[in-house]
Amino acid sequence: MTSAVTVAASDGNGKRIGGVLAWAGLGIAAVCGIAALIAGPGYRLGWWGLGPGFQIVRWAVTIDLAAIVVAVAAAILAYRVHAQRELIVSLLGLIVSVAVAGPPVYLWRHAEGLPHLHDITTDTDNPPRFVAIVPLRKDARNSTDYSAETAALQKKGYPDIGPALLNAPPAQALQLAERAARAMGWGIVAVAPDQLRIEATDTTLMFGFKDDIVIRVTANGSGSRVDARSLSRIGGSDLGTNAKRIRSFFRKLGTSQAK
Repeated sequence: MTSAVTVAASDGNGKRIGGVLAWAGLGIAAVCGIAALIAGPGYRLGWWGLGPGFQIVRWAVTIDLAAIVVAVAAAILAYRVHAQRELIVSLLGLIVSVAVAGPPVYLWRHAEGLPHLHDITTDTDNPPRFVAIVPLRKDARNSTDYSAETAALQKKGYPDIGPALLNAPPAQALQLAERAARAMGWGIVAVAPDQLRIEATDTTLMFGFKDDIVIRVTANGSGSRVDARSLSRIGGSDLGTNAKRIRSFFRKLGTSQAK
């Protein structure tokens, strides 16, 4: 009889502790998630600067990692004392925690293997030049000048980035490129048919960073060569964003040509 009472009391304490841990883990994860989500919009709205915005994300992820530990501990305890509700809450907290910390951690780990670049082009010998966008970049921290060091880093880090060759005359290739650029959701700044050039701006989702793109079309035998350049206005490293953007553009361009 005494043994049964002791076990019941032990289970009761385990449920209470498991419940506290489970709800604590879920609460911390939720707060961290909200903090990470508002870091970018807060910067865009002028509530804080870029540095504090990044710091909010760092602290949110760091604290959220602790929430994962709490959620795991709560789940183990709840499982041992057969506390179903507490187990569900702890597992929910674990899911939320992983959802919050997962993307930033993956991005940071992925960025460790990327070159420190914010300017990517398909022609490292003669990159396309910005014209119409230059006045829009008057407050940009990054220059439109292109250096041999940048070219060397890109060749090493992104050897796959190169021009697209189309079986279409330059004028038609420019139309296809414009169609692809608009399909990307870019803000078209200028289309210069006489110079076979398109200039556009893309805005990142979370922090609203402005990145500028220039597309250049040249004759290539009976077809055309399409070169692109994507340049961030701020930031020393783009975390692979500009290279990803150019790859996506050329996929759209290939789809446009096939239609």
